Amino acid sequence: MMQKVLFMMATSFFWFSLYAYVPELSTYAKELGASYEMIGIITGSYGLTQTLLRIPLGIISDRFNKRRLFITMGMFIAVMSSLITFFFPTAFSLLVTRLLAGISASTWVAFTVLFASYYRSEESPKAIGFMNAYNALGQLVAMAIGGVVSLMFGTRYLYLLGAFGGICGLVLSFFITENKAIHRVPLKLKGLFTVTLDGMLGKVSILAILSQFITFATTFGFIPIVAQNLGANRLHLSMMTAINIIPAIWVSSLAATVFVRWWGESRTLVYGFLISAVLCMLAPFVSSLSLLMLVQFFAGVGRSMVFPLLMGLSIRGIEDNKRASAMGFFQAIYGVGMIIGPIILGVLAGQFGLVAGFIITGVIGIGAALLTIKFNLSVNTEFK
Repeated sequence: MMQKVLFMMATSFFWFSLYAYVPELSTYAKELGASYEMIGIITGSYGLTQTLLRIPLGIISDRFNKRRLFITMGMFIAVMSSLITFFFPTAFSLLVTRLLAGISASTWVAFTVLFASYYRSEESPKAIGFMNAYNALGQLVAMAIGGVVSLMFGTRYLYLLGAFGGICGLVLSFFITENKAIHRVPLKLKGLFTVTLDGMLGKVSILAILSQFITFATTFGFIPIVAQNLGANRLHLSMMTAINIIPAIWVSSLAATVFVRWWGESRTLVYGFLISAVLCMLAPFVSSLSLLMLVQFFAGVGRSMVFPLLMGLSIRGIEDNKRASAMGFFQAIYGVGMIIGPIILGVLAGQFGLVAGFIITGVIGIGAALLTIKFNLSVNTEFK
């Protein structure tokens, strides 16, 4: 039990480090002279390195059965990413350090697989739900503290705050233990091909691309700019992103347990996508910060119904020694959404305005709901 608690604390500090400055990333880039298109590239670069690295990291992790080493490396890189931006604050350094942050986030493969190994195979969605809850808790605490830090000292000091969180996580990572009960059979290229052909894994990976497209285009991309246009200050920006994270603390666990028992996997995902899509299209039309915060809160409910459940489904039925490879494939694929979401919305905003960008993003969310119905991912409950 203590090992699980320690692991979840380390997880919270990891995401604390990576998200302490995210509420003001796009507005800070704008202050440093970046265009809408450049803001989209900076935001999307975080997903680029994840897409490139997560599959190799998953294979190497499975081959050597060394999850903790990658967790420690991820913590260290998160610290360096924050410190570089703090000491060299330019639009270009933001791009470079978001690439580094993506490298750090790539090690999330090791986090999720090692923590899931503490549970039985059929409990994978529940284990991932717990992990995502502590993921959200770390982000939320970082944003709450970050709002005050930014208001008192300025945006630049959010990166110093991120470095502090990363150092705490780095220290805790040395006390995480491996689950040696996993039977290790090194995965070869043929084995990776077999894993990626798994029907469930392929379907949930496609849906995860669409989920991350919406999230990184809006909440972690251009919602802060909508808020700034409504008169938001630095504290408001942190609150705006944090309120989207709050539902993940409890909805992430409910989605994989209570909601699935009520509706089945497919219905839960469809309802989540529809909530996200509708609120995405409403966001640019709200007339006050309080209404925008309300929209962000319920958009967070929709996101939390979708993404943690998809992550748990990605490794359900996968052999223990191939799970990191499967999770690496899943996380690499959904990184595509993290890349193209903010870039596409940025291009649309630059050419046609923010409203058009948000509406098209919402339509993509509706398309994801329809695709979920077609895939019918539920084990015991058909979507009727």
